[in-house]
Amino acid sequence: MTTTIVDAPFDGADGVRLRTDMGAELMERFSDVQEREPVEPTAENVDAFVVARDAAGTAVGCGALRVLEDGTAEVKRMYVAPEARGTGTSTAILRALEDRARDRGVTTVQMATTVRQPDAVRFYEREGYRRIESFGPYPVHPLGVYLTREI
Repeated sequence: MTTTIVDAPFDGADGVRLRTDMGAELMERFSDVQEREPVEPTAENVDAFVVARDAAGTAVGCGALRVLEDGTAEVKRMYVAPEARGTGTSTAILRALEDRARDRGVTTVQMATTVRQPDAVRFYEREGYRRIESFGPYPVHPLGVYLTREI
């Protein structure tokens, strides 16, 4: 599958649809968890947002980048639609976000995921991310998996 990564508005139709699909998928895994993340990403606090398009131009994935106060950046809302998984789309989105981080002078990228997303943890570790205790606004949580990579 040919994937094209484009910059897009966080609150644009494609981003809203993809993040809504992601939220529905996550609700299945986390219906018993009541906590919310410390800082919800919004159009105002996200520094970059990308959308992956397939050969037909359909938006099949997305990801956001937020630069933190300490000069690191955090990957947020990375999602690939089920029909595009296993095609390299996730790697293309992640590399595009790392490029956006470099463009902003960032040398360390971090993210938070959970033990209930073992596929995501495996993906990030395969892409060179290593586990850390926590970072930024995230307190250590029993379900949390926190990852970082120097870029």
